[in-house]
Amino acid sequence: MSTNTPSRRRVLGGMAATAATIVGWNAATQTWATAAEAGSHGGRGGHGGGQVTPVPPLDGSLKTSPADLVQFSKDFGNLVSNITPWAVLVPGSVNDIVKMVNFARANNLKIAANGRSGTEEDLESHSNYGQAAVPGGISIDSRGLGRVISVGTNTAVVEAGVTWAQLTDAAAVKGKMPPAMPDYMHLSIGGTVSVGGIGGTVGKYGLAVDTIESIDIVTGAGQLLTASPSVRPDLFNAALAGGGQVGIIVRLTVKIVPAKERIVVFNLVYNDVATYLADAEKVMAAGKFEVQAGELARKPDDSGWRYRMELGATYTGTAPARDPLIAGLRDVRSEATVDDMSFRDYIFRFDAYVEGYKEGGYWDQPKPWLSLFLPASKVKQFLQIAEADLTANDLGVGFVLTYPYRTSKLKRPMAVQPNDSIGYLFDLLRFPHPGEPGIQGMLEQNRRLYDKAVALGAKRYLVGAIPRMTPADWKKHFGNRYDDLCNAKRRYDPAGILTPGQGFFA
Repeated sequence: MSTNTPSRRRVLGGMAATAATIVGWNAATQTWATAAEAGSHGGRGGHGGGQVTPVPPLDGSLKTSPADLVQFSKDFGNLVSNITPWAVLVPGSVNDIVKMVNFARANNLKIAANGRSGTEEDLESHSNYGQAAVPGGISIDSRGLGRVISVGTNTAVVEAGVTWAQLTDAAAVKGKMPPAMPDYMHLSIGGTVSVGGIGGTVGKYGLAVDTIESIDIVTGAGQLLTASPSVRPDLFNAALAGGGQVGIIVRLTVKIVPAKERIVVFNLVYNDVATYLADAEKVMAAGKFEVQAGELARKPDDSGWRYRMELGATYTGTAPARDPLIAGLRDVRSEATVDDMSFRDYIFRFDAYVEGYKEGGYWDQPKPWLSLFLPASKVKQFLQIAEADLTANDLGVGFVLTYPYRTSKLKRPMAVQPNDSIGYLFDLLRFPHPGEPGIQGMLEQNRRLYDKAVALGAKRYLVGAIPRMTPADWKKHFGNRYDDLCNAKRRYDPAGILTPGQGFFA
């Protein structure tokens, strides 16, 4: 039986062991051993005929109770099952991560970080298709590393479990903010940068990974190392947007900039794709806006699709004149909506949607998302393919983001991009109706759209749910970066214990 799939015996053994303190791991039975069990067989002499490897002393705790494990038995996508870990580490220090990575390696156990995103007690892994899952292994609750260590003039130092919301609030005290943030602010910073981190400021600042100046990371070999563009650049480049394959990021130095006070937000509606794309690229070239995003949406009468461009101009003091900001675009003023709000309200705008999704029963639904980077030269062709394939029911109450950015803004090599100077995000963020029976069909639709996009030169964003991804698919995805990733994997995770849920190599 694969060590990644817990047997009934192993699970029941783990449950029984929670009645007492866990002191070690029995490799022969693949169960946790209590002090009584280990002692009855002569300490290290074995439980059930095997040798018990003691759990190292920890500043935090190693949890194995069913109540603790069940919280890590699913992720945000709610699409995969049988992903319950055998233990959850709540680290009390970075040294706990070092100890447990070494423990996992010595006992042939998988280990992965879990960002535990969300608010208050409503926390969950925000991987979409089991990417952070570690069945039959050890899941690290990143909220155990949740300190904002310092906020300086140009950078902040944070532990990996800090959310973008927490950093934003801490930096605001000194009149600062992170420049590149995701649309949902309650994601852990460590988890976000392991995949990239995209939001409406990508056109100006790149991905979140492009604002990271250095990291402290516990490699799969159990070493705590610092990495930056000039110190161990191979490790730095493999860790950022590398899907957690070379180490557990524990601390980051993040660029910060002066906080924006207010923002004027334009929403411009287009009824044809060609005009939307032309104006979107014109806006990007002009560089007048801090934020540029866009959406592909069904028309109100469900007769087809239309496009919405969202543009945000930040300011302090006097608001900018509005007409010059959108001069040169098609005559959109009759359909435009314009809002003036605090910048903080804007960046936390998605919170209201989340509450609505939760109240309507959508938040816990399966969410077969699909996230792609498209080359501008093929974006119109792909959008027409997607429009012909997608229906209103395929979205539920979700949405499709699509907007341009310069690929040169994205510096980290594992955030692989189309071979084009301009890329487009295509982000199919489905929230299916409760009880929707067609989830498997949506996953197959994702695979179909992915294959067509790749044929046009697209790359995928590491979040999302695409079935049957093979190592050959991943090799094609990473292209000329694949050898660098493999070399870093061999060097920094020689036993292959880290983050199996990505499936890059098996």
